This record gives sequence, structure tokens and C-alpha cells, in this order.
Amino acid sequence: MYDYGTFSFESKAQVLELAKKYWNPDKTQFWTDAGVDLVIDRREGYFLWDMSGKRLIDMHLNGGTYNLGHRNPEVMAALIDGMDRFDVGNHHFPSVARTALAQRLVESAPASITKVAFGSGGGEAIDIALKSARHATQRRKIVSIIKAYHGHTGLAVATGDERFSKLFLADRPDEFIQVPFGDIDAMEQAVRGGDVAAVIMETIPATYGFPMPPTGYLEAVKELCERYDSLYIADEVQTGLMRTGELWGITRHGIEPDIMVTGKGLSGGMYPITAAMLGERAARWLDEDGFAHISTFGGAELGCVAAIKTLEITQRQEVRESVQRITEVFATGLARIKADHPDWFVGIRQAGVVIGLEFAHPEGAKFVMRELYENGVWAIFSTLDPRVLQFKPGLLLSPELCDDVLDRVASAVARARTAAHAERVN
Repeated sequence: MYDYGTFSFESKAQVLELAKKYWNPDKTQFWTDAGVDLVIDRREGYFLWDMSGKRLIDMHLNGGTYNLGHRNPEVMAALIDGMDRFDVGNHHFPSVARTALAQRLVESAPASITKVAFGSGGGEAIDIALKSARHATQRRKIVSIIKAYHGHTGLAVATGDERFSKLFLADRPDEFIQVPFGDIDAMEQAVRGGDVAAVIMETIPATYGFPMPPTGYLEAVKELCERYDSLYIADEVQTGLMRTGELWGITRHGIEPDIMVTGKGLSGGMYPITAAMLGERAARWLDEDGFAHISTFGGAELGCVAAIKTLEITQRQEVRESVQRITEVFATGLARIKADHPDWFVGIRQAGVVIGLEFAHPEGAKFVMRELYENGVWAIFSTLDPRVLQFKPGLLLSPELCDDVLDRVASAVARARTAAHAERVN
């Protein structure tokens, strides 16, 4: 019997059976078929445990949600203290917690950002960003990148890959235009008509496998936005909060976006909260009609408490130094592993602790993911490019754990190469 206090299960098999019946049959079956029958039970720091007791080092972090580790003690303590006074709050009224977090976010952001609108999930924050851009420009068209991913809600899903937009009849090519990543000529062709409200870009596209922006590309896109009077939306949900070695990845490019979106790690992994951070022009609707976007759980006050503590920890000098150290350790270690398998492990895409590992097989990352799982490491393939493994070290990973992970990766890469070769032969 697995007793969790307010609920219990007889076995892991029962959880999987009921997950297929009541939750998500396709996703549950997908992971089972992939050889990853993971049902997360206990979690602590950068470790998580399956219901079976199997321990995994978490190198996926749910897209950076657990940048500071699972159940970070400082974030938990802030939440526990916060519960003496706060709950979700009431979104209609000014709030001490929302005001405090909004001020800290604006002060942390590029100088172009002056206001904050809160959501409870990344897709909602993207929707706020897109609505803000449309209001500011009085234009409808949005340009994004082919194989982009910005969430699954109403407007957000239309900016992403057709795998998700077509399923829900949200593919609208007359309003949502996509161009290849890195192609500045295609971008200019898309915006030159003067009818585009905004270009939305992940600073490094995550679900696409972390392709690094060509030198000068993002800067050139921002210049096009200025030339044709379109807003630049920087999606920093996965690249923000020190993952690139800077608090916000876009600042590495010297860009001051019109809108910037943050989420995932902002929560401290403890309470859902996201934010659309708006420049003055994008924020005009807040003066015109502050009730234009309403979100009962957006900017929940307990979420603000968690986010304030998370932001404070993330900006500490020792955390910045930790990210620099981890970046160097993995750059060196992964290069050594790659050199041992040059025909199989063919690419390392890295900016700080945003890392993609590229393999010479259409689904190479799936093979490596399975072997890592067997070897006690959790990382996941890139949904829209399964050649690439998403590899996401935490900001506070210890030197000993870095070395442990690299040893396990070396073993898993070798075994995956053998497995993939055997499959081809058969």
C-alpha cells in the first residue's frame, strides 16, 4: 500500500492503469512503450524517486521548473511563512504580494520593461503577451519560428508547431506566420508588409532541440521589428532565470524586448506563477481597461511569495558563479564523451546550462534517454527533433554530482550507440 495521506494506491501498476482510464491514455501508454514507466514519488534536491524506489538524477527539471532543485528548503520556508498570512488572493484588487513581485521583476529586467501582468501557466502568459502586442499595434498577424513552442493555450498554440495547432483547429496561416529559424531574409519577408503585430522568439528554441541562434540573428530580428513597427516578444520561459549564465538570456544579445515572458523556474517548483513583462507601449491596455485580462489564479499571492524568494536566490553572486562552474564542467566532460563516439554523438549545443546533445540517428535521443533512465539519470528527448536530448543541469548542482552524471552519460551514450546499431542491423 502506498499511503499519501489524502489518497492511497495499492501498487504502481494500479496508478498506471487508472492514469490511462481517468487522465491521459495516450501519454501514459507512450512512456510505457518507450521503456520509461516512471511514476514520480519522493523528490528532493536534484533527485527524484520512482514508486518502485528507483532513484534518478533529474537532468530534465521539467523545462527548468526545478532550477533550484525539488522542494528547495528556502522556497519551502518562504511559502510556509507566507501561509500564515496569504492564500491565492483576489485578482481584482491591488495586492501587497503581487506589487512586491512586479517591482522586483521590472527591476531585474532590461530597461525597456515597465509593467507586469501575471498568469498561472506559460501559455497564459504568452497569450497575454500576444494580446498586448495586438492592442498596442492594432494589428493581428504574429510571426514565429517553424517548430516553435510557446504553450498550448488559445493564442499560444497557434504560434507553435502544426502538430499541436492543427489538432485543435488553431492553425490560422492568415494570422500566424512561421519562418525558418536563423533565416533573416525569410523574417524580413514576413514583416515587411507593415501588418505584423509582433515577432515572438524563444531566445534558444527548447522543444526544437536548442539550436543556437546564429551570430547576430536575434539582433537583426529586433532591428527588423523596429524598422517595420512590430513588437519583439522574448520568450524566456526556459532560457531565463540564470540558465544561460545571465538572469535573462536575451541580455546576452544586448536586446531590450518590447515584451518578455517568464515562467517555469519562477515558481521555485512550488507554486504555479508566470508573468508577461511589458514595455510601456505594450502595457497601454492596463491604463485603458485594467479588467481586459482576468485570471483568478494569475499572480496568486502564495505564488508571488515563492517567486520573490526564487528570484532573490537566483540573483545571488554565488549562484552565478555556480552556473559558470557547472557550464565549464559539462562543456569539458561532454566534449570528451563526444570525442569517444564521433560517428554517433555528433553535436553539443550549449549556452550556460541550456544544453542539447545531438545524435546521428533520427531518434537517437530516445535511445540515449532509455539508457540514461536505466542508469539513474532522467533527461528527455526534444519533442520536435528527437535526434537531440534536452540536457538541463540545475543551477546548484554540486561538483560531485556533475562528475557522477558525466560518468553515467558516458556509459549510456556507449550503450545507446550499440542499441541503435543493433536495431538497424535487425
